[in-house]
Amino acid sequence: MRARLGRCTVLRAVLLVSGPVLPSLSAAAGSEELAVKAILETVRAFRTVYSKGVIEQVRKAGVTPSEKLRAEDHAVMLTAQFVKAVGAEIKDFELGLVGIAPLYKSNRPKTQAEADVLKKLENNPDLKVLTFADGNQFKGLAADYAIV
Repeated sequence: MRARLGRCTVLRAVLLVSGPVLPSLSAAAGSEELAVKAILETVRAFRTVYSKGVIEQVRKAGVTPSEKLRAEDHAVMLTAQFVKAVGAEIKDFELGLVGIAPLYKSNRPKTQAEADVLKKLENNPDLKVLTFADGNQFKGLAADYAIV
């Protein structure tokens, strides 16, 4: 018999969008900040649909999310892997996960500005999205909450 877990929201990682100027997107949205916020909101929606739709459905069939899905016959990728896989397919800007103390080195902040904004986001949970200039790039960070 399985024990039921209560729902718990945890700041797991932060979604990161960055690009030189986000060329076509910034023109369409009216500003770089609006473009970044739209991208992050879209990614958040995809992540939610994947978590609540795909993951919940495949669990009913005995398939589990696994970090080592290629080595397992009955597994699908974790939600974080899904977000990173989507980001790898995008060529016009960078989309990924970044955290102050991530499990993987590839998810560490790449610049001091990213680290500073991460700390600001962590210290103020009411902030949903922060945008900022970082050298010649415009970036946005959004809290990525995991529901356990």
